[in-house]
Amino acid sequence: MSEPAGTKRPYRAGFACFVGRPNAGKSTLTNAIVGQKVAITSSKPQTTRHVIRAVLHRADSQLVLVDTPGLHRPRTLLGERLNDLVRQTWSEVDVIGLCIPADEPIGRGDRFISQEVGGLKGTVIAVVTKTDLVSRARLAEQLHAVGELGDFAEVVPVSAVRGDQLDTLVDVMTAYLPRSPQLYPDDMLTDEPEQVLVAELIREAALEGVRDELPHSIAVVVEEMIPEDNLMKIYADVYVERTSQKAIVIGARASRLKDVGTRARRQIEELLGTRVYLDLHVRVAKEWQRDPKQLRRLGF
Repeated sequence: MSEPAGTKRPYRAGFACFVGRPNAGKSTLTNAIVGQKVAITSSKPQTTRHVIRAVLHRADSQLVLVDTPGLHRPRTLLGERLNDLVRQTWSEVDVIGLCIPADEPIGRGDRFISQEVGGLKGTVIAVVTKTDLVSRARLAEQLHAVGELGDFAEVVPVSAVRGDQLDTLVDVMTAYLPRSPQLYPDDMLTDEPEQVLVAELIREAALEGVRDELPHSIAVVVEEMIPEDNLMKIYADVYVERTSQKAIVIGARASRLKDVGTRARRQIEELLGTRVYLDLHVRVAKEWQRDPKQLRRLGF
């Protein structure tokens, strides 16, 4: 893919996405490459619900990263819709980075996704993530195992946490993009509306520290964002499926909800570059993951 010496590199621009089983480090990698928080990360698997495009600008290229939910076995209508969204996105991108964590043996999920992306038109690169968690010997073993998994254009080990090999990964992905004029303006980092990003940051804060059964049950809708002088007033509703879950999210004497508000506000202020007043309410939308009408209302 390299250009002859002495020639000016042609401008390349296109779309790429990271795929992999839930919690393979895809969103963390997207955030680390772009250098700003545009995708929600959480220690709970299956937290990404919106396809977020993050734009990386370079002098000779523009890499547009599309963040997708992890492909999983669906148990609800929401799960089926997320899987449809994933497959549609995969079929439209130029480069696919299959993320496989360095610290876990290759499993059925990795094999399944490797087969799913094998027949797509995009170039498939294997990305071995979380290299900071293993020894060199273990990493060498994993790289060998990944090489056996499929016919990848390249295999690149990275650590999003330490920043290791991120530039190399971007170089490799960019090399496989088509020659193309710039797709987005220079100052654009993401094409997601601010309200969606704000809702995702609130949901991320709400996910921290709640029990394992709650991640899929939490949705956030930002009802209003009102700029006032140098302050942004944000009114948002956190939706759960049952009254018992509402009590968990609010916590004793509203302690957990206050904590969620404080954490989310800090992140939103960083995103918007202004002071934020955040008004949060927890509401129950019974079995919303299985109800087409409620899914639409909550943005799915």
